[in-house]
Amino acid sequence: MAVLVPKARSHVIIALLLVMVSVSKAVLDAHYYDQTCPQAEKIILQAVQNATRHDPKVPARLLRMFFHDCFIRGCDASLLLGSTPGNQAEKDGPPNISVRAFYVIDDAKAKLEMACPHTVSCADIVAIAARDVVTMAGGPYWNVLKGRKDGRVSNASETVNLPAPTFNVTQLLQSFAKRGIGLKDLVALSGGHTIGFSHCSSFQARLRNFSSTHDVDPTLNHAFAQQLKNTCPKPNRDRNAGQFLDATASTFDNNYYRRLVAGEGVFGSDQALYSDYRTRWMVDSFARDQSLFFSEFAASMVRLGNVGVREIGEVRIKCRAVN
Repeated sequence: MAVLVPKARSHVIIALLLVMVSVSKAVLDAHYYDQTCPQAEKIILQAVQNATRHDPKVPARLLRMFFHDCFIRGCDASLLLGSTPGNQAEKDGPPNISVRAFYVIDDAKAKLEMACPHTVSCADIVAIAARDVVTMAGGPYWNVLKGRKDGRVSNASETVNLPAPTFNVTQLLQSFAKRGIGLKDLVALSGGHTIGFSHCSSFQARLRNFSSTHDVDPTLNHAFAQQLKNTCPKPNRDRNAGQFLDATASTFDNNYYRRLVAGEGVFGSDQALYSDYRTRWMVDSFARDQSLFFSEFAASMVRLGNVGVREIGEVRIKCRAVN
């Protein structure tokens, strides 16, 4: 069994930990824009803060945007590209129809183009914004490694490779392994659901006619299953009906893991982390120790941010279209 970081820790320890994270084949740099656009991170943070004041769903949406972008073609902002008459882009693939808040990235990009033209990539904006929303919600801070270039290819058909909310741990591990990230990253990054929300369509199969032997998924807490049934009746005429993925959805904390221990994971893929011996011990560890979760989440976000990074290519002038 792997050994996790000891209990006493701080943001300083997180920073030291991230210095040691290997950066796969990419050579990114936390100080990449220090000379060419020193105000870049401040401009992005202001755009995120302004949007969040008007829409409290923005943090969860931007964090999800980062995950969904990096899982397809790597962290190259291909998710931001719009469809054209000859091509349906990633954002219009079925798993991404509900991805929102692209306007926040557009706003940051427009301000960056005024301050430092043709300098900051859309891919870096997404990575920095994902860090900012976590920190704003009470989660850890980490130095985002920068220097990504923007991709020019975006295909809706490739979104079938995103991990589904119905996956078991074996399927999740296979999906993460294809991106060069492992079991500990799977459990830590799943904690991003602490500020998440899901519509009924992503979990209603667990509530009725689940299998030939169980009407309701037996891994679900009985009272919580009834609560979800009330939220998602059949037939369900409210297209916006759904459930927050933990009880403190506006705060980035370890409540998500404590919910899994109680059998109150909303997605089947979430609850599977506690049902499988390979991941259960980590869920228990994160449920007990929020500081440990923060340390591991920050390190895993750096590793995810290095998936499929492009260092040669273009910096889009507008994030929705190639130059």
